[in-house]
Amino acid sequence: MFLYYILIAIIVGIDQLVKNWTVANLNLLEAKEVIPGFFSLFYLQNDGAAWGIFSGQMWLFYLITLVVVGVLVYMLHKEGKESRLLSVGLSFMIGGALGNFIDRLHLSYVVDMFKLDFINFPIFNVADVALTIGVILMLIYMLVTPEEKMKTEK
Repeated sequence: MFLYYILIAIIVGIDQLVKNWTVANLNLLEAKEVIPGFFSLFYLQNDGAAWGIFSGQMWLFYLITLVVVGVLVYMLHKEGKESRLLSVGLSFMIGGALGNFIDRLHLSYVVDMFKLDFINFPIFNVADVALTIGVILMLIYMLVTPEEKMKTEK
């Protein structure tokens, strides 16, 4: 179990380092092309969710994050012991949620910096990537684990 908490700490640490680098090296709303026409770094302060929905509703994000992280930690301890895949997925989701939660508590917005130039997609950060990886790993776990085994793990 300890290794999963190390993984969570690494995810949060990388997220915060990249966000600090972004704030130190880019001006707000400044873009730097990394791969022309494909990927840029773009410093954005997001006080909402994807595409700015629920903008300014910090109390809602605080509440949701606390509940979700609580449930994920509970799942990690109760159900994660049976599957490394499930435990890693939960760890990525917890790390991603905590990375953005730190920004919201400290700054009242989330620092985003990754921009896909070839599609109209929300600008995102390392925590968002970790959350996405975690969800994908959970879906894979659910697809490859027989239903009977998931029922007996509880």
